[in-house]
Amino acid sequence: MRIWSHERIGRGKRLQQKIEVWKAHVRKVSNNPDFVHNEWFVRWHLEIVEQIAVELCEKYPEADRALVLVMVWLHDYGKALDFDNQYEVTLSSGRAKLTEIGFAQDFVERAVSYVEIMDKKMEIDLGEAPLEVQIVASADGCSHMVGPFLSLYWREHPELTTEELLEANRAKLEKDWTRKITLPEARTMFQDHYAFLMHQSTV
Repeated sequence: MRIWSHERIGRGKRLQQKIEVWKAHVRKVSNNPDFVHNEWFVRWHLEIVEQIAVELCEKYPEADRALVLVMVWLHDYGKALDFDNQYEVTLSSGRAKLTEIGFAQDFVERAVSYVEIMDKKMEIDLGEAPLEVQIVASADGCSHMVGPFLSLYWREHPELTTEELLEANRAKLEKDWTRKITLPEARTMFQDHYAFLMHQSTV
């Protein structure tokens, strides 16, 4: 039993090391000056998504936390590599990089297929998706309601009128609330944020 425990601890440490390598890689590509969101994407999006996802994992201890963490740093991976083809690149390049780092193949396929499910949020009900999908999707949607995310949209789109910016933010919030944020704990935590921001974005 003691040997088995040591082996299990070793596997856990190796998995955590791979997750840290993966996160460091995503940080590096996200800081590429050619990436439109490079100045803020890691600190003001990915790290916030991770924080919320970890809090949701505390509510759902049966969730695969390692898978959740990898998905957090995978779900927008393609944006930093090829913004115009971000969804396809997230899946193809994400699969290749996770495999290169040394994640088990079944783990890689779960991560990639679960992110693919997230990307189909307008086609399917994520409330029926696997728990890890719901955790990351809910965390992603909630992350847009804290920090400077909506304000940064104004900064990056000076060509839009104030009315157009408000409408775009409202549409983003509505999509997050109705299509991404499925977990009741996330909705309870962020319902006041949502109501305030929707009121603020009213034209």
